[in-house]
Amino acid sequence: MDGSGYPQGLKGEDILLESRIIGVADVIEAMSSHRPYRPAMDIEMALEEIAKFRNILYDASVVDACLNIYKAEGPKGFQ
Repeated sequence: MDGSGYPQGLKGEDILLESRIIGVADVIEAMSSHRPYRPAMDIEMALEEIAKFRNILYDASVVDACLNIYKAEGPKGFQ
């Protein structure tokens, strides 16, 4: 959201909503998946990451929706 990780310095509402959703989903998937250089992390750690950087790196409404889904459905909501 602050433009630090997006081409040409796009930030905030200049980033398509779909891209903001994919950005949050990608972080959760990447952190909770096994990688050759590290084991998978707990999904709770990924959720802490997006909550920590809510409205800085990640869209606040997308983060809130994601956290609400997890609260309502638990890990099965992400399958």
